[in-house]
Amino acid sequence: MQLKGENGMKKTIMTLSMAASVGLGTLFAGMPADKVFAESVAELEAKRQEIQSKSSGIENEINEKTDQIEALQVEQQQVNTEINRIDQAIGDTTTKISEKNAQIEEKNVEIEKLNLEIDELIKRIEERNELLKERAVSYQESGGMVSYIDVLVGAQSFSDFIDRVGAVAVILEADQSILKEQNADKEALEQKQAKVKSDLAELENMRKELETLKANLDSQKEQKNVLMASLEKQEAEAVEVKMSFEEEQEILSSQDAAIQKAIELEQQRQAELKRQQEAAAAAEAAKAAEAAKAAEAAKVAEEARAAVETAASAPTSNKTDSSESTDTTSKASASTVTQQSVATAPVSGGSFTRPAAGSISSGFGYRSFNGGGFHYGVDIAKAGTVPVVAAADGVVSRSDVSGSYGNVIYISHSINGQTYTTVYAHLNSRSVGNMEPVSKGQVIGYMGNTGDSHGQHLHFELYRGGWTASHSNAINPMSMVPM
Repeated sequence: MQLKGENGMKKTIMTLSMAASVGLGTLFAGMPADKVFAESVAELEAKRQEIQSKSSGIENEINEKTDQIEALQVEQQQVNTEINRIDQAIGDTTTKISEKNAQIEEKNVEIEKLNLEIDELIKRIEERNELLKERAVSYQESGGMVSYIDVLVGAQSFSDFIDRVGAVAVILEADQSILKEQNADKEALEQKQAKVKSDLAELENMRKELETLKANLDSQKEQKNVLMASLEKQEAEAVEVKMSFEEEQEILSSQDAAIQKAIELEQQRQAELKRQQEAAAAAEAAKAAEAAKAAEAAKVAEEARAAVETAASAPTSNKTDSSESTDTTSKASASTVTQQSVATAPVSGGSFTRPAAGSISSGFGYRSFNGGGFHYGVDIAKAGTVPVVAAADGVVSRSDVSGSYGNVIYISHSINGQTYTTVYAHLNSRSVGNMEPVSKGQVIGYMGNTGDSHGQHLHFELYRGGWTASHSNAINPMSMVPM
């Protein structure tokens, strides 16, 4: 996931409100130690339960996205199977189209041959037509069958008659043969022309049907490709959202661990404080007992001396001086006891300190340069090797690398009962790890130019509560941190 850097989240993800763990510095100043312990640990436990609740919700979101991704993958497999089937059908259809094209080519060659034969038939028919025309003219000029009778009647002998009958029969038979051939050729011509037209039309129809089928298959494949692209896009988006949730869950988990660490450190600190207070009280009691014992001994000695002086009839003024001396000693002892019970002074310098040296190159709010958008932090720029320090006491909830933040450190703090989170982005290097307690002013890394950055600088963010993806609880660092 691309975590939001200086110009907003690169991808829209679910808004999360992550509670931060508490730091170790000056907690609940001015309150009794036992109350500090009870309230600070109670707050930590409450924040931890809140984080665990949110983490459980994110786990459900991750499971839903996992199921969605698996469903999309199954659907993609089905679509891919369908695409393969269509590809196979397209291949078969293309092969058939090629075959029909080849058959059409063969038929065209056959048509060329038939056309030659047809030309020959037409020529023969035309020649016969000419011959028949000549015969018809001859019939008209000679009287047709009458001229044949004249030929027979003009025979000089029976033998001549027989010869003339044979000749006429031959002529008539030749005429009939010509007519038969003419009719046969015409019929053959019509059959061949009809067959050529029929075969060619059939092949053309088959080719058109195949081309229509191929066009439909191409259209189906295009639709399936569009569907596949949509499914792949949905899967990529689901995977990215899932990764976002997983990283958010990691941040929640790390902050939960940071809180647990802070609870342990707070308990150790309070136990040590209690031990020191008990030791101080015991020492004070011992000193008080010793002073009381010394005062009692002085009183006994004074009473004994007074008795001796009374017996010796000593002046009364001496007793008064001695009493004053005793009172002075007692006051000095009491003064010593009071000085021992005074608490240590609090750490000075305020709750936060400036995280790095340099000039402010970009403030908190909307800006028109570097892509525009809302800038949720403050940029501090300076050349050279510039150390970056923790702005306040706290616990490192996450030390990691992000696509937009680059080398980044999240630190959780608790100051006067309020939890805060600070973010240090675009670092060149990081010198603290997860769950590591840090103190205000401690070096945690060095200024750099990693992630979505333009030039060496520190991008510093401040949140009231925990870091959130929506940055809804981001506050202007310059309102609380001396810059």
